[in-house]
Amino acid sequence: MAWFRRRQEPRAAAGRAVDRADLEYLAEFVRTRKGVEAFIEPRTNVTETTVLLVAHDGEWTRRRTETPEIARRWAHQLSVPIYDVRLMGYPQRMRDFNERRKRRPAEES
Repeated sequence: MAWFRRRQEPRAAAGRAVDRADLEYLAEFVRTRKGVEAFIEPRTNVTETTVLLVAHDGEWTRRRTETPEIARRWAHQLSVPIYDVRLMGYPQRMRDFNERRKRRPAEES
């Protein structure tokens, strides 16, 4: 039995550097939408630290980042307000956007 094996780091968090394309994608999201705010999502056993961007209408995207500090510096460079999702929670407009997106296919049928 393997009850006392040492836990290994999650595969996703094996130290892979953040891709430049990820940062460029996030910057493009900021440039092409209004009222974008950033939220830092903490690392879990399954995922690495991520940055969640939410636009004024609730449209959102997320990409991984190496550390919360890198995410904060990135957001500061683009003049995007950044929050810790553990303290602030997810914005209601994001939940509303997801709900609208869920209902849309049913309405079109």
